[in-house]
Amino acid sequence: MKKVILFGFVLLFFSCKSTSDQEIKNIDHAINQWHKAAAEADFDTYFNLMTDDAIFIGTDAGENWNKKEFEIYSKPHFDKGKAWTFHSLERNVYTHENQKIAWFDELLDTSFKICRGSGVLEKVNGTWKIKHYVLSMTIPNEKAKDVVTTKDSLESIFIQKLKSKK
Repeated sequence: MKKVILFGFVLLFFSCKSTSDQEIKNIDHAINQWHKAAAEADFDTYFNLMTDDAIFIGTDAGENWNKKEFEIYSKPHFDKGKAWTFHSLERNVYTHENQKIAWFDELLDTSFKICRGSGVLEKVNGTWKIKHYVLSMTIPNEKAKDVVTTKDSLESIFIQKLKSKK
């Protein structure tokens, strides 16, 4: 009897593990499809892979869009036949124990060279969708002072605008 119970626990453990591995694959696939849709200028697929309340934060400090705003910004790019191309170089995916929320970080090969993406996905009606995405340009530490000098004049004005809103 003890062997049957032990076997049951072992079977349960490994079946849960494979489900988790499958979910990671499903999440990874959803993110890859999202990036592929942008590269192929497939507007409908790209935005259907986002939740209705999705947020996209771009590389510029002013780029913090809800889904509708991001659609409006993106439409002219997609209409040209090519939006943007991000190739994942490295990705880490994590899931909540409920298997309905996941988050990830990734390094991307882009036209801006290496960028970092991070985001949250939500499982909606059995499909993983992007709920929140942040795209950031990486800056090598030894070049950080040069970059700060370059962006100082523009971002100092933006900082003052944001502070005046408080």
